[in-house]
Amino acid sequence: MTILVIAEHDNQTLKAATLNTVAAAAKIGGDIHVLIAGSNAQGAADAAAKLAGVAKVLLADAPQLADGLAENIEATLIEVAKDYSHILAPASAYGKNVAPRIAARLDVAQVSDIVSVVDADTFERPIYAGNAIAMVRSRDPVKVITVRATAFDPVATEGGSASIETIPAGTDAGVSQCVSREVTKLDRPELTSADVVVSGGRGLGSGDNYRTVLEPLADRLGAAMGASRAAVDAGYAPNDYQVGQTGKIVAPELYIAVGISGAIQHLAGMKDSKIIVAINKDEEAPIFSVADYGLVGDLFDCVPSLLGELDALS
Repeated sequence: MTILVIAEHDNQTLKAATLNTVAAAAKIGGDIHVLIAGSNAQGAADAAAKLAGVAKVLLADAPQLADGLAENIEATLIEVAKDYSHILAPASAYGKNVAPRIAARLDVAQVSDIVSVVDADTFERPIYAGNAIAMVRSRDPVKVITVRATAFDPVATEGGSASIETIPAGTDAGVSQCVSREVTKLDRPELTSADVVVSGGRGLGSGDNYRTVLEPLADRLGAAMGASRAAVDAGYAPNDYQVGQTGKIVAPELYIAVGISGAIQHLAGMKDSKIIVAINKDEEAPIFSVADYGLVGDLFDCVPSLLGELDALS
């Protein structure tokens, strides 16, 4: 049994979700190969070769793979896909774009967003916004799977010594092109990989309050900033801050929810956090049902007081 992990990368470094996906592959068992499809991507291939548990890295290097266009990744991967019992990708925008194309070409059913490996054929995945867990068994000869990164601890980035094999790149499909890419530069940790997340909801009342109330707390804790869908829809925070079923799935060591009522959509994106702290003036708010610590009160009083206590401890 040999497993292929489709790596998400920027041609030089691996994205964090790739490490979690390799960890999921290790739970299945068997030899693990990692596909690096990119342009001038030797740096990413070298990083993949060092991952614990990886036996081989497949490097497809060509200009048409530079931007990670799904059609061109598919054309490259399909040539080797039948050599594997399982093909895994992170359940990120990248993985969700590539994996269904591979499953369709192989005429198999995709197993999406797994959070647990029962055995080589059986997996668990959340349904109904995480309110139930479905156990899915696949008898397909090749199992195409996307992995929820927050459900698996990442593998070590050092200790491996995998060989690197160059494979031919698929031809340019010519049906899509990357026109431009704007990368957000953050002075704080990236949301999906941060150890601490401070999120704000509609209770903040405005974008100015979101910044003036939450940013000092996030800066003090070295935290990433998140937001509920309601806060994003109201324009308080940018779209890439959204946590929830239709946003980003996070599971930090500490999640602080400020002025967030706790709609099912939001809980689906953060309830696996190790410690959850909720601040809300409504003691009946659903967020308190998942919180380890709850503070009922006006957030405009509670957050400055909390920040003052933190400053006093330093």
